[in-house]
Amino acid sequence: MYRRSTARIVYISSNMYKVKIKLPISYKNRNYVGAIFGGSMQAATDPIYMIQLLNILGDDYVVWDKAACIKYKKPAREDLYGSFVFFEEEIKEIVKDVTNNKEIDYKKLVTLTNSEGEVYSEINKTLYIAQKDYYKQKLKSKNRKG
Repeated sequence: MYRRSTARIVYISSNMYKVKIKLPISYKNRNYVGAIFGGSMQAATDPIYMIQLLNILGDDYVVWDKAACIKYKKPAREDLYGSFVFFEEEIKEIVKDVTNNKEIDYKKLVTLTNSEGEVYSEINKTLYIAQKDYYKQKLKSKNRKG
């Protein structure tokens, strides 16, 4: 499905802490006025943070994309790039918060820029992160009630 966003992953660090994408402008993603369609920008950024966290945190966690809010700064009539970065301290803080609360909503920003770093859109992502055992129990309880 990611291929249909028209974006391409151009770099993944060995520990998954850093992922870079390229969203080339093409006939497949141009809108009525010749700029990159906003839906392509959203789709290009949609799964990356979730997939990173699933790989970084491992099998004891559940991670879902919960929400996204995109702000278009200017029409993109050139290729765009995005960098998705987590830091060691940030991951430690996420693990600590999930350990203490069983589940959290985590907010993360990504920008799409041109090759010179000029920002064309900002996407604020909200990720749901939970301990897998807690999440499974929560689903069982919900299914019994509903």
